[in-house]
Amino acid sequence: MMVTIEVNGRQLTVKQNLSVLQACLENDIYIPNLCFMEDMPHPPASCRLCFVEVAGMQRPVTSCTVKVAPAMVVKTDTPAVRRLQRSGLRFLLSVHHVDCQNCPANKNCELQRLARFLKIGLKPKHLENHLQDIAIVENHAYLTYYPNRCVLCAKCIHACRMSHGHSLISFVGRGFNTSLSFAGICDFEQTACNTCRSCADICPVGALVLKTACER
Repeated sequence: MMVTIEVNGRQLTVKQNLSVLQACLENDIYIPNLCFMEDMPHPPASCRLCFVEVAGMQRPVTSCTVKVAPAMVVKTDTPAVRRLQRSGLRFLLSVHHVDCQNCPANKNCELQRLARFLKIGLKPKHLENHLQDIAIVENHAYLTYYPNRCVLCAKCIHACRMSHGHSLISFVGRGFNTSLSFAGICDFEQTACNTCRSCADICPVGALVLKTACER
């Protein structure tokens, strides 16, 4: 079944089971986002970037968690929405090691794209950096994990689960100290990673990187 909604004054006819975010992206209306994946049944809304205003709702909402409804009126570019998105991006940048020249995601990085779209420098003035005191994780046979690049979007966990039936990666820690872990992966499962690039390919910021043959 199809429904008609209005986005920024434009009429869209979309499938009724879509989220507002997906309906907009499918119609070339960009909404900043980091953690959205089309086949993820329960979006985590962890990046706190995909805010929109919906008529009848008191405050902006995350568009990945709201389903379209008939006659819904949506605005994606109001001052309140942009303030929330810029605040969210500044927070992500404050806990991100910005070192683009030495990052494999350089020029193909979602943080760079978001910064351009929201007109924020990757190293905003007066923004303090709060990096985790944690080493690069190199104990996996085929992957290297850079915790201070990670934006905790959970895309790698979902992609791994879709590829293997269960995820070989998990979050550990809480709050600021959250990071990814390979703990509990047996040698056989690590070998499976040799022929699978799903987690590294889906990472939007170069936090998970495949080791070269000489690094193994």
